Amino acid sequence: MIQGIGAAAGVAIGKAFVLPAWEWDVPERQMDKIDLAAEFERLYEGIRTSKTEIEVMKNEVKEAVGVEESSIFDAHLAILEDPVFMSEIRGIIERQYKAAEVAVKEAIDHFVTMFDLLDDEYMKERALDIKDVGNRLLKHLLGTPDITLPADTQPYILVAKELSPSQLVHMNPDNVLGMVTMAGGKTSHSAIMARALGIPLVSGLEHKLAAPLKTGDLLVVDGDEGLIYIEPDQEIIDRYTEVAEKQRRRKEQLQLLAAVEAVTQDGVRFRLAGNISSVKDLEQALKYGAEGAGLFRTEFLYMDRPDFPSEEEQFGIYRQVAEKAGRHSVVIRTLDIGGDKQLEYFELPEEENPCLGYRAIRISLNSKEMFKAQLTAILRASAYGNLKIMLPMISSLEELREAKQILAEAKSELDQRGIAYDDGIPVGVMVEVPAAAAIADLLAQEADFFSIGTNDLVQYVLAVDRMNETIAHMYQPFHPAVLRLLRQAITGAHEAGIPVSVCGELAGDEKAIPLWLHLGVRDLSMSPQSLLRVKHRILNAKASAGKETGANCFRLATGAEVEAELTRFAESCVWQNS
Repeated sequence: MIQGIGAAAGVAIGKAFVLPAWEWDVPERQMDKIDLAAEFERLYEGIRTSKTEIEVMKNEVKEAVGVEESSIFDAHLAILEDPVFMSEIRGIIERQYKAAEVAVKEAIDHFVTMFDLLDDEYMKERALDIKDVGNRLLKHLLGTPDITLPADTQPYILVAKELSPSQLVHMNPDNVLGMVTMAGGKTSHSAIMARALGIPLVSGLEHKLAAPLKTGDLLVVDGDEGLIYIEPDQEIIDRYTEVAEKQRRRKEQLQLLAAVEAVTQDGVRFRLAGNISSVKDLEQALKYGAEGAGLFRTEFLYMDRPDFPSEEEQFGIYRQVAEKAGRHSVVIRTLDIGGDKQLEYFELPEEENPCLGYRAIRISLNSKEMFKAQLTAILRASAYGNLKIMLPMISSLEELREAKQILAEAKSELDQRGIAYDDGIPVGVMVEVPAAAAIADLLAQEADFFSIGTNDLVQYVLAVDRMNETIAHMYQPFHPAVLRLLRQAITGAHEAGIPVSVCGELAGDEKAIPLWLHLGVRDLSMSPQSLLRVKHRILNAKASAGKETGANCFRLATGAEVEAELTRFAESCVWQNS
């Protein structure tokens, strides 16, 4: 048994296929000064070809697993346009008269070494993106073919030093039982894609193996516990075969719950909705029994394009979503860019702390015409279904009032155009900044609803970057400070008589159900993959016991104690074929 990092849950048993390292030896080659122009043209042609390939892969991922996961490749495209990275390559060619492929290899090595020296797991994993993009460019400059995966239909466990999103795009997920990597962790892009595809992944095995894994080795991969077994004995195989079979049966049983209402054993009903980024995401959520969408992330409509989407384009998509949801509501969050979400055609300032800077509603209020175009498109689509507008990153009453004023202007202009819309469309606030939770009673007087975004709220309350593996242990959603702010926001909504829901990661965490029972939250919105698990836990819970557990959590002093209390309750909700 070898302990690694459980990066994607699930169990796999099968033969290993070891993927050769996706790197090439680049012989030193120099040129005459008169050949520089031709060498630069060769470099630019390689960049153009690489960009085209990445765009194709991005569209393939978008079709396979969704818009959000496909945005991984925006980072790859950005590297090929990054002035620092490209300046390094051009400088080596121009000053040292080295061939383009030599310059690219040296630039890759320079930046990867620099990132690896940082005491930050997140940055170490971003070094893989540079290697992935650089190796793709090298492939075209050297005329080297791609390394291919097995062509037959025999399922296998994919083993590699590290896996890039580019490699994952070309594999058939039906043939890949599981994955094992020497490098990487939970925040790597390969881990994100593995979770989206439902493939178990264990990472971080560098220096932990007595001998390298070989193609044909029999492996057991436990993505839940982060374990692998090499040539396991029959007892281990039998044990994990039983675990895998239980997981398979559980998935089948959960799917039967899609049409069942989420009601506790003593009659308390929850409304479970999906977090979506596209019409396709909504279709998947509805398949899993979602009652509409509690969060439509519209920023993905603005990406992978040369300019802002027009009012007409947005209207078409919002109308599709409204009609697809039918009688259910869809909460459309207005544009939330900035921080880690950038648009190629909209230049944002360099910031020391981008997540605390110019983003979300701050950009919208400063770009009034862009904001009004989005609001107008939502209003027009509201004539075709049950839509709501949600404003992100609100931290003051002034921001809410200004946004509502722009909405009023959009309504007035539609009246002049003679276009129908829902004049009473609800306008809500996403409570994700501690300031919003602290003034929830004031905001609730002028907002139609609250939706609590726990991801940002937790990191802002605790001053912990949730993508930083070095301090990942400090990101505690059940920290008493977080619970107190949740209670303050929810109380503010209830006292004003407005609805309140939760749409962050905590909504999809089965352990958190007692908190919602105690705090009086009955609307939860989550990733489609979490819907059936959460519904099953609700169906097997007693609200009376859950409320008592939730109340106990507010008497505890640490996040660990709270989580232990919630885990005890979760374990009491025994699996049943509901």
